[in-house]
Amino acid sequence: MVQVALLLPNNYRLLSVAAILDVFDTVNHHYEEIGRAPLFQINLIRNTTISKEGTTFEKYNALSLSESGPQNLILIPAFGTSDLNTAIQENLEFLPWLQQQYKKGAELASFCTGAFLLAATGLLNGKIATTHVNASPAFASCFPDVYFTPEKVVTADQGIYTSGGSTSSFHLMLMLIHNYCSRDTAIHIAKIFSIDMNREQQSHFGTFHPVRDHGDELVAKTQLCIENAYKESVTIEDILQQIPSSRRNIVRRFKQATGNTLIEYLQKTRIEAAKKLLEQTNLSILEVMLGSGYNDLKTFRQLFKKNSGMTPKDYRDKFKPKAA
Repeated sequence: MVQVALLLPNNYRLLSVAAILDVFDTVNHHYEEIGRAPLFQINLIRNTTISKEGTTFEKYNALSLSESGPQNLILIPAFGTSDLNTAIQENLEFLPWLQQQYKKGAELASFCTGAFLLAATGLLNGKIATTHVNASPAFASCFPDVYFTPEKVVTADQGIYTSGGSTSSFHLMLMLIHNYCSRDTAIHIAKIFSIDMNREQQSHFGTFHPVRDHGDELVAKTQLCIENAYKESVTIEDILQQIPSSRRNIVRRFKQATGNTLIEYLQKTRIEAAKKLLEQTNLSILEVMLGSGYNDLKTFRQLFKKNSGMTPKDYRDKFKPKAA
């Protein structure tokens, strides 16, 4: 049997753990239905700071790190996103264990924000990875040595896998089932859970959440200037004229504080405004373009697709509620 270790770290998302267990249990049940022995032996692995009583799931035994043996596949579920740095600190005990298991041949897979714990091992350095699209700025800042691809739904690199947010976890599980079982089994599971197998990007699920708790008043003033002027056909140079600082100084401080360059921040602000107009109004694409600060339709479409992964029309079709 394939030994599958599902970590139970501090602050894990119960929904993430439940989804993983449900899918892998369904694969085992499918094998039994076709007259084969279950493929996956699922082992729940806890650290020593979690009480055994608090992490016992029906049908499963939760083992401590010291009780666990060699694993073939290790799954890292999502964390709560309120304080990811603290979540990593509370689960440092897992890091040497993950490093040792990978060195011995285990494959590792993180789901959603579980990528933060995986990246903290250093095993993702130089490898491609993704995570929840809204946690992307924090991930890129914390782990600059990772080849980060926030638009990806799933990634695979040298036996290490990551997935984007929420439902992207199912796409990673399908990839693992395809690898460990067969394509036919993956298709069977996709049908049971109604998973669209063809999703390749998650950019359109993202929402721009500007960093505001950086403590730099000059940067905060610049952010406010951009947010107040984005509807106008202004340039960054126009905005900088309102800021009592040298261009070089504010450019450096802005990038350091927000994780975005000035032009990136202006573009993200405008595209986020365009998304809301597409979701909430019946304005034409031309009117949406003008209402979000652009005056060239070709440029608007290119930037919108770059930021969201789809055209303005496709975005509206996907997210604007249909009349009953």
